[in-house]
Amino acid sequence: MPLALVHVKNEDPIVAELDELPSATDNLIILKNPRRRDGKDIHYLDNQVTLVIFPYERINFVEILPGAEEEEIISFVRE
Repeated sequence: MPLALVHVKNEDPIVAELDELPSATDNLIILKNPRRRDGKDIHYLDNQVTLVIFPYERINFVEILPGAEEEEIISFVRE
């Protein structure tokens, strides 16, 4: 499940999980387990919210963060 940093207009960025990467034809973005970058709750969402749907008109841009599986790749180097 990709992890994304979503930059909402006039708000602090949100870290959330995506089921799949958004396509060019999507009008909405669905975010799971939204939180601030420091892990705290988002002030304009209820504490128990686990799924948020934003229209793209509210989003400046989305950064896809490297996942844990990508960080665990071991490359071999000959010396």
